[in-house]
Amino acid sequence: MKHILLFLFAVLPAVCLAQKPVAESLTAEYLTNPVGIDMSHPRLSWKINTTQRNTLQQAYTIVVATDASFSSSKTVWNTGKVASDSSVFVTYSGVALKSATRYYWRVKLLDNHGNTSAWSKPAYFETGLFNTTDWTASWVQPKQDSSRKMPAVMLRKQFSATKKVVSARVYATAHGVYELYLNGGKIGNQVLTPGWTEYKKRLQYQVYDVTTMLQPGDNVIGAMIGDGWFKGTLAYMNNWGFWGKNLALLCQLQITYADGTTENINSDGSWKGTQNGPVTLNGIYDGENYDARKEMTGWNKKGFNDAAWLPVDVANNITKNTLVGVQSVPVHQIAELKPIAIFKSPKGTQIIDFGQDMTGWIRMKVSGPAGKTVTIRHAEVLDKFGEFYTANLRNATATINYTLKGDGVETFEPHFTFMGFRYIAVEGFPGEIKPENFTAVVIHSDMAVTGQFTCSDTMINKLQHNIQWGQKGNFLDIPTDCPQRDERLGWTGDAQVFSRTAAFNMNVGPFFAKWMKDVAADQFPDGGVPFVVPDVLQTNRATSAGWGDVAVIVPWTMYQVYADKRILQTQYPSMKAYVDKIINKAGDSYIWRGGSVFGDWLFYRPGIYDFSEPNGYTNPDMIATAFYAYSAKLLSQAAGAIGNTADEKKYNDVFEGVKKAFIHNYMTPTGRIFADSQTGYVLALKFNLVPDSLKSRAAAYLVEDVRSRNNHLSTGFLGTPYLCQVLSQNGYTNVAYDLLLQKTYPSWLYPVKMGATTIWERWDGIKTDSTFQDKGMNSFNHYSYGAVGDWMYQHVTGLQIGKPGYKYILLKPEPSSKFTFAKATFETMYGQLLSEWEVKDGTMRIHVKIPANTTAGLTLPQAHAEDVKQDGKPLAGASNDANGTTIQLGSGDYTFSYPWVVVKDKVTAK
Repeated sequence: MKHILLFLFAVLPAVCLAQKPVAESLTAEYLTNPVGIDMSHPRLSWKINTTQRNTLQQAYTIVVATDASFSSSKTVWNTGKVASDSSVFVTYSGVALKSATRYYWRVKLLDNHGNTSAWSKPAYFETGLFNTTDWTASWVQPKQDSSRKMPAVMLRKQFSATKKVVSARVYATAHGVYELYLNGGKIGNQVLTPGWTEYKKRLQYQVYDVTTMLQPGDNVIGAMIGDGWFKGTLAYMNNWGFWGKNLALLCQLQITYADGTTENINSDGSWKGTQNGPVTLNGIYDGENYDARKEMTGWNKKGFNDAAWLPVDVANNITKNTLVGVQSVPVHQIAELKPIAIFKSPKGTQIIDFGQDMTGWIRMKVSGPAGKTVTIRHAEVLDKFGEFYTANLRNATATINYTLKGDGVETFEPHFTFMGFRYIAVEGFPGEIKPENFTAVVIHSDMAVTGQFTCSDTMINKLQHNIQWGQKGNFLDIPTDCPQRDERLGWTGDAQVFSRTAAFNMNVGPFFAKWMKDVAADQFPDGGVPFVVPDVLQTNRATSAGWGDVAVIVPWTMYQVYADKRILQTQYPSMKAYVDKIINKAGDSYIWRGGSVFGDWLFYRPGIYDFSEPNGYTNPDMIATAFYAYSAKLLSQAAGAIGNTADEKKYNDVFEGVKKAFIHNYMTPTGRIFADSQTGYVLALKFNLVPDSLKSRAAAYLVEDVRSRNNHLSTGFLGTPYLCQVLSQNGYTNVAYDLLLQKTYPSWLYPVKMGATTIWERWDGIKTDSTFQDKGMNSFNHYSYGAVGDWMYQHVTGLQIGKPGYKYILLKPEPSSKFTFAKATFETMYGQLLSEWEVKDGTMRIHVKIPANTTAGLTLPQAHAEDVKQDGKPLAGASNDANGTTIQLGSGDYTFSYPWVVVKDKVTAK
């Protein structure tokens, strides 16, 4: 008994403490301890950790100060106790923030059980430079020949830190892509900075804490700049120097000394530069040539003789008015892959296989004689004979040429390029290639992984793997279409269709917030949206339905997923301008004629002389009109969300007008859709353009088409994302499963069966005889068709939004006899949401986890309340409906079980 009492006394305090809520995962503008945000009113968020069920926040207190001790004299905002359940995007409303200042903040909260948390661990955010006048540095340009393919330039400046340093920050950006160094060490771990924006209107700068890198006395700061997107070749039109033909640097090192004084080391005319360094050629498409014999040892350290370097030019003609602090996540080296095979092709090409189509570059370790050049080429696939295949790269050479200096083991990785590849071909390597000689370095925007989906079907798990890797490979500062050929552009349609799936897999809130500002910046005066953003195609102000709609669909999606009302407020003028453009084009007819340039891009079609089945073609004007209606409706809802009731009514009326015209022009009284294609039915049903009385008929016609094709799809970029959704929403989840699990072309699993490790651009990028589709447009890393991932999360495991940001959650799993289990997790702004189901021994087991400060409605499919057990006990407080049993839940971890049986390939409760 004594031992039992001692055990209880030891455990009870821990149990009591566990009941108290803890505020954790503090973020400012989505980011953990961000440095360099240039928002005067950043928004603060936190998550609540508690083991107690049904926990809601009732009040919070936030304190923001300029020191971590939160002394009253340093406090700039103390909310006091605020009665509120808000824990996401609470807007800073204290004393006006200052530039280049670190602010610490903490929060404590009161929950609905009467528990008050302790203060959270402090977090911080650091401001950037709010005003152009905060910049004391000048734009500088080293002497350069400004040719199309020239070496990277190098710059340096020696200076003295005269007193004891308390803090030091570097504020920097470039025309081109840059690397910074201080006393020989690379500053920061970002790559390909400053990223890609509409440079003439928005140029990002980065902020680095370099306090520990400064040395007493003499120091040297240096930079290398490559062509990047600013100057290099872009698109497939032999275009280069789109924003300018001269590389330039803006760099400001701000030092604060212990005595309170400050000093700025600025880029100015005292800097020196050269273009005689080792990076002799670089380009996004070209790759990189590096001659290690031209390395200048110690060029970025003190004591280097820079007598041969030339003074830089001060470029007073370059404005600072376009500078913006980074609002997205940086591009980092995320992972490394080792070779899974090293072999020679039948024709003798030395090939290394890394097992995964990826975006990044190679790190090579090599030793050999000076002057020896190793050439590395990159490819996504091998041809049917096992030979290296690069025809689909078009004019992108994607090649590394490294010339050895002959000084023992040399390690190299490129500086100013990236490639999309799984395989490399190596020529000129001295000696035998071993696995330790080559490493593939994976790079992408460093978005936190937020979602995972898995199930009992290994091919579906591989599909999910491919979807995630497609996102990794193409979310590189902007959402690109592909990472390998002479394109890699921000295609607006691709981003639009995938944005919802992207937001399940990773936290894309800040990523899209940044890119959507570039969409607005590139928007045409008449409200049209370019095909690509940044707009390097300059296609005479052309806009296409489904592509231009990114201006409306993505902000609305981000608001729904993250409860980010600011993105609606920021993008609303752009959203409205786009819809107003269509209103003007359509006129009183409400039909947007000529609005679809690309149609249902890359939809399945049989051979041109094959009339045995419909080819899936959907009328472009019908597509344009459907998207016109959808964007008008979303704009109306966005207006309502931000309190603009006049526009809410105005654009809802527009939607109703378009719907009426759509029915009149594109529907029969029997529910047939003009063109009778899968995409036609999908868009009409998804966008609520079908009268309620005809929805069941239209859905049945869609199913009829699917079944007539032996459970194959015929959709392209615009129909595919919604295909399974529409089937499930109209009672045909079994058909959606049949489509998902189809293994023959055209289907999602056909590429998986053919060995894909990412999502393909075409349904049949590699044909059944192992030959290729059109080499002019055949990417093997193209995420658009991966948009089916949204359905897998939302319907297979049932993770749906009840209120923006998952403040109220709808859990509606839809099991199938084709799986024995499925599980998904998603990290909401409130915490982790989990839903999993498993059928075993005639029992359905459903396990859910609901984050604190949210509530949920759970539908137990095909269940009868009297048969259900919750955590092993009879269920209480549930109601039966046509779909099963529905119960309202607060936060917590729950398990439900009830009898389950399969009847004629359908599932039902006993």
